[in-house]
Amino acid sequence: MKRQVSYQWRLREVMATHGIFTISDLVPLLAERGIDLSVSQVHRLATGVPERLSLPVLAALCDIFTCTPAELIATKAENAVVRKTATDDGPVNLNARRPTRARLRPEA
Repeated sequence: MKRQVSYQWRLREVMATHGIFTISDLVPLLAERGIDLSVSQVHRLATGVPERLSLPVLAALCDIFTCTPAELIATKAENAVVRKTATDDGPVNLNARRPTRARLRPEA
């Protein structure tokens, strides 16, 4: 069975709970921890959903907000729906699948 995984980036929520509402307030906090990002890079980090994130940046964010990575990244995994294909069961008898009304009766 296949599993479908997804995640939600929650940096803006964590920022708001700690009273940080502007991106420019986050830039010097990151710089104090050796992460030199421009305002536009931090803006993309906070407002978008990053597909790649370096561990030093993640560690700095966790230090700034005294949180764990699990609080910044909410993950979700569920079983994927597997669709049957026509080749799964072999040949199909269409007459057996038609409703009774649709069958033609031979003339006597």
